[in-house]
Amino acid sequence: MCLGIPGRIVRIDDAAKKLATVDVSGVRRQINIACVVDEAHPVESCIGDWVLVHVGFAMSRIDEHEAAQTLKILTELGEAQAEIEAMRQSSVH
Repeated sequence: MCLGIPGRIVRIDDAAKKLATVDVSGVRRQINIACVVDEAHPVESCIGDWVLVHVGFAMSRIDEHEAAQTLKILTELGEAQAEIEAMRQSSVH
């Protein structure tokens, strides 16, 4: 099952291509943030944002509380570890 998993944007890698590094439970991976930016929330303002990550894309911005709750539920369902492990296998160091 593919899920959106919460992560925090920690670095902008390429503003023109809308690429950033996200941290998901200690695993860092480069993602595309095109779906969560616009004129009111440009690429440069995304550092520190919590987002739901799905197949290499940030699909939506969420708040920190929602991120923590989502990770808790996914962990309880046993889904978070598989998603984090998949990210770890393609992580950015």
